[in-house]
Amino acid sequence: MIEGSAGSLLGAEELLEAVKGRNVGQKIFFSSVVTDSRNVKESSLFVPLVGENQDGHIYIRSAVEKGASVVFAVEKNWNALPETDKEYSAANAAVIFVEDTLYALQAAAAAYVKKFPELIKIGITGSNGKTTTKEIAVAVLSQKYNVVATEGNFNSETGLPLSVFNIRKEHQAGVFEMGMNRRNEIAELAGVLCPSFAIITNIGTAHIGILGSKDNIAEEKKKIFSRFADDSCTGFVPGDDEYASFLADVPKGSVQFFGTEYQKNVTDVHVDGIGGTSFKYCGVPVELPLPGKYNFKNMLAVVALAEKLSVPAEAIRKGIESVKPLFGRSRVLRGRYTVVQDCYNANAESMAEAIRFYGECAKTNSKVVFVLGDMLELGAASAEIHRKTGELAASEKPYAAFFVGKEMVGAYEAATDYCKKNSVAIRLFSEPSCDDDSVGKVAAAVRELLSDGDLVLVKGSRGLRLERIVSVLCDKAEAAI
Repeated sequence: MIEGSAGSLLGAEELLEAVKGRNVGQKIFFSSVVTDSRNVKESSLFVPLVGENQDGHIYIRSAVEKGASVVFAVEKNWNALPETDKEYSAANAAVIFVEDTLYALQAAAAAYVKKFPELIKIGITGSNGKTTTKEIAVAVLSQKYNVVATEGNFNSETGLPLSVFNIRKEHQAGVFEMGMNRRNEIAELAGVLCPSFAIITNIGTAHIGILGSKDNIAEEKKKIFSRFADDSCTGFVPGDDEYASFLADVPKGSVQFFGTEYQKNVTDVHVDGIGGTSFKYCGVPVELPLPGKYNFKNMLAVVALAEKLSVPAEAIRKGIESVKPLFGRSRVLRGRYTVVQDCYNANAESMAEAIRFYGECAKTNSKVVFVLGDMLELGAASAEIHRKTGELAASEKPYAAFFVGKEMVGAYEAATDYCKKNSVAIRLFSEPSCDDDSVGKVAAAVRELLSDGDLVLVKGSRGLRLERIVSVLCDKAEAAI
């Protein structure tokens, strides 16, 4: 839900022209936009979305009763509603007929963004690290600008349009995530925001089950640059990515590589385990309080962006050191032992990075235990990716590794094979089910293995809700960073 101001976010003519709509109800005025009728407040624009299993049009009357002043509707879906619902809704709200409610939402959002021509518009996409990069960007850019940004991970075909309705006249910069789970979604979102600056964090295998190949993923992600208007627009891509040259070939604007090889102001880099990364920026010591080389790399993208936007070096340093981890993303909890909760997202690349990073920590901790959950939406590549994950986990020689979920059965089998072939003695466990009882058993088994000072990595896709394990492990721990 997006709160509005005293006036209508868009005037009647602006809205009707943007969505190519026809008003069959009352006067157009709205101060917030929602797609969930439960979130309707007085003077909301309610957008009923149509999915495979549900038609949001059935909630139009409920939305109007709660105070919605404007609703979008597809005429044939509207006609299927009870006559009493139609009569009530048209008598108490502006009912705007549109061809497609989702695209009308996006068109309305694009029209709203155009009302702020001075806003510095920044888009962020990538297979991993979008939300963390956004949070770092907000922390850094807020040192100079009044920043509006995506709330949480509201980065989808509906989330991004809803997010931009948070823009107000006092904002100087907007930082918005763009996610995708289908073809051309990034292009549609770029059409809403029309960013002048954009970051691609990396090209990985997230959603490869939908798009079919990394080539296709790279092609889709690159579309974040598709609305660059002129040569002042700049994109930022990791210089060491295998698709860097492809991503840098843009018809308008330019693309700048980020990475320590390209950013000479960043020197003396030292990875401090789970404590984060220390380095010097323009000769001054800085501490990034997020663990992992991947988070440091995300930070480098923000540094390149901030320099382009003339943020002073001291402000960049201050912003970096103020960053806090988000729920589920590399959150470190300390107690008798240390638990790393990284269970918001997982794919081949992010899983491998985490396993290698925390496997390295085994050299300095009493014991390291991996709790690894399924990586979802990998399609036909899933079995092979999970097997490779199992082999990698075993090769890092943790004290124990727990594989949770039906996809991770293959990882467990591969880890077992690796240990036999290489005479590696580690404890391996498999739990194909993710119901509460099974998760509770895993958590209890992990706790039995732990002693003071040990380290546990809990990582898997969001759908597995592995934070349930963390809650059991950490009843005596408290958040450290």
